[in-house]
Amino acid sequence: MIRGAVLGSPITHSLSPRLHRAAFSYLGVEGSYEPIEVPAGSLASFIEKRGEEFDYFSLTMPLKEEVLLLPIECDPFITKIQSANTLWKKDAGWSLTSTDGSGFIAALAHAGLQTFNRVLILGAGGTSRAVAGAMDGISKEIHVLGRSSVRAPALKSSVTTSEFEYISWNSGADLGSYDLVINTTPAGAADLLADSVRGGASGVLFDVIYKPWPTVLAEAWRDSGGKVIGGLELLLYQGIDQLELVLGKSLEREKLAAYLRSVLRA
Repeated sequence: MIRGAVLGSPITHSLSPRLHRAAFSYLGVEGSYEPIEVPAGSLASFIEKRGEEFDYFSLTMPLKEEVLLLPIECDPFITKIQSANTLWKKDAGWSLTSTDGSGFIAALAHAGLQTFNRVLILGAGGTSRAVAGAMDGISKEIHVLGRSSVRAPALKSSVTTSEFEYISWNSGADLGSYDLVINTTPAGAADLLADSVRGGASGVLFDVIYKPWPTVLAEAWRDSGGKVIGGLELLLYQGIDQLELVLGKSLEREKLAAYLRSVLRA
């Protein structure tokens, strides 16, 4: 019996329970998975009190950075991006990693996208750093549009190979000059940018939000003729990566992803 949960706050909107439960059913695995409200500042206490009840956790906001404060083994990628979304039991204790970046790359590959010249990431939180770290070396240039300059050094540390630039949100950016734009901001935060693409969008927008969908930005981008990838794709592939870690084996990823899409879109 495998027990998992998604932790964060707010958590009621999460589709992770449906995804993981459907995956267990498809794979013939006996398991359970539940959403648990864990506010900022309470993760360590929760792990101490209830950690033994579970085999793994998916972490969402605001815990992707807070989890790094726990005395848990981290892989090199986590050290680089300072963000994690997966906590699972490995050998005698807990281990920590992020499948946000690998899931993002897998979603791009599924859409037939593998090489880029200029990439713009909207937002400067944990997901942004995971995406920046994953795209490092894949795109020639990686730019981040963020609201706070305080987060600039952490983003810079996530990119060691590609050319990097941090842009103030107030300064704005020409979205049309990028061949890939990734929105990692909370729902509604990028709505005002929709006006800048109504004249025509030639690149690809990957909006990591999946609820509500479509976002104002995604709808404007699609109406302007651009290609849009929704957050459901990231959810699918990062979840599949988590399951491979927990189950300790490779899965038939595209067959599983196709089944999970049908479940989540029903």
